[in-house]
Amino acid sequence: MKENNYPKLHNATWPGIVGKGADSEPVIAFDTLLEMTAAAEVDGVKFDGIDIGLFDPHFPVDSSADGIKKLADKVASFNLEIGSLVAPIWPPSGGSAMGSKEERAQFVTQVRKSCQIAQQLRELGIRPNGVIRIDSASTPESWTKDPATNTKLIAQTFREAGDVAADYGEKLAAEGEICWGGMHSWKAMIETLEAVNRPNIGFQADMAHTLLYLLGYNSPADRILPADFNWNDRDALAAGLRTLTQALRPWTTDFHVAQNDGTVHGTGSHDKTGRHCLATDPNGKLDIATDAGYWLRDDKGALTKAFRHICWDGCMFPNEVMTQPKTWNDILASMVQVRQLHGWYE
Repeated sequence: MKENNYPKLHNATWPGIVGKGADSEPVIAFDTLLEMTAAAEVDGVKFDGIDIGLFDPHFPVDSSADGIKKLADKVASFNLEIGSLVAPIWPPSGGSAMGSKEERAQFVTQVRKSCQIAQQLRELGIRPNGVIRIDSASTPESWTKDPATNTKLIAQTFREAGDVAADYGEKLAAEGEICWGGMHSWKAMIETLEAVNRPNIGFQADMAHTLLYLLGYNSPADRILPADFNWNDRDALAAGLRTLTQALRPWTTDFHVAQNDGTVHGTGSHDKTGRHCLATDPNGKLDIATDAGYWLRDDKGALTKAFRHICWDGCMFPNEVMTQPKTWNDILASMVQVRQLHGWYE
């Protein structure tokens, strides 16, 4: 029997930027992240690719065609492919998806630029699959001032962005994270996606972030697990994950493997959101390989094969941790376990 080779296993580059900077730790260079990703190996298995954030200082969204070609050549030189991209839709270059007409236009413009890069990377043969990630670029606090109107505005902006993406043959995925207004709870996320109603706009699930959906952070009325939940009750946690994934899985077009200890965390200028933990963190509440199956299999346990690649997301780890080879080998080992349990061979 041949080893599963799908979904492909990707690392992410944006954890070298998110939560870093002047008010935190130095940004980790793009090339350093490439080198560490390519160097990781577990029993002969290596990462297949990387997912990339299209923002300074790693790779600016205004890069030229020549710059895009150089990016493709650089990634290929490490024997890696490129998967999903993150559009830099936040102010000041972008704008709130529920903001003024001008802000929403800026949002759509940044999506268009991201789609142009995505298309060129496909044409260069370095990006065989993947989506473009977006969010509302708005806080839950500002959204709650007028939920109905703000959801309508977000949906309108997303539709316009989706129509642009369709022109380039691209799909968009809205990030399920508690720090984004209109997608800060699982019910709000579904309401937003239903209002968008575009076939090329779906949901990006991150195991660390979606765990916080169960607890109702920023939306207590939408919590699935009780306030006094005992994390040792695996049956109750499994039931909660089934409820969550049954609701969101049909929308899910991009998937991040991750660990969470049941708390929120923010570093630097990044708002508090689900804390990413190391794959081997003893305080992690998820059985990574088992719980990934709630997203990768349908309600009857059959593989959905909805994702050609899956990605590890570990934002806001200290630089000291992120520059240790063991960190990436442990992460890769968890990814391999996910593929062994829920993957397939082609």
